[in-house]
Amino acid sequence: MSAPDDPARIALVTGASRGLGFATARALAGRGYRVWALARTVGALEELDDAIARDGNPRPTLLPLDITDEPALERMAEAIYQRHGRLDLLVHCAIHAPHLTPVTHLGAKVLDKAFGINARGVQTLLRVCDPLFGKTENPTALFVTDPKDGKGLWSPYHVTKEAGIGFARSYAAEREKAGVRVLFHHAPPMPTATRARFYPSENRDHLTPCAEAARDMLAAL
Repeated sequence: MSAPDDPARIALVTGASRGLGFATARALAGRGYRVWALARTVGALEELDDAIARDGNPRPTLLPLDITDEPALERMAEAIYQRHGRLDLLVHCAIHAPHLTPVTHLGAKVLDKAFGINARGVQTLLRVCDPLFGKTENPTALFVTDPKDGKGLWSPYHVTKEAGIGFARSYAAEREKAGVRVLFHHAPPMPTATRARFYPSENRDHLTPCAEAARDMLAAL
């Protein structure tokens, strides 16, 4: 049986339960995309669902998954194929930000978790989404960058985040001739819960609202 031909654009957004991912999923729904929203927190995903419904847009498909669960991501990709036959857009906003730690104090458990989410998670996403990209015209994968080169205490975040971006850059070179477009966006400082952990006394009034940052990011599509 062939997969259905859905005329709407299909988007998968990771980290969709809060911050930039939440705002991006909401904005894409407002643009007519059928959104698949991935995050670990069920309650926060339900808040996204409610927000999109209040906007008067089609409800997203909620995916309460851990990005390190490879079999679950494989089942997700199969579900997207069975429902729509393809994936037009991947926006990867999910991130794990460990506590600021000196290099000499890092333990294996902290590093393994950070690499699993920030690096291997990217590779797994690209592996399961690539066949779906091959079923559509002008597929796009968009990755959020956040360079912290040379900043003391940031190594567990910076190194693992850059490893994931490294997978994405290699994938971009490998799939360019196949027509897969890979974009990278450096988001501005936003008033997210993650940022508040690192800058607890920061004046948040000057930070860019997540909805505005999502709109600027999606302008590149």
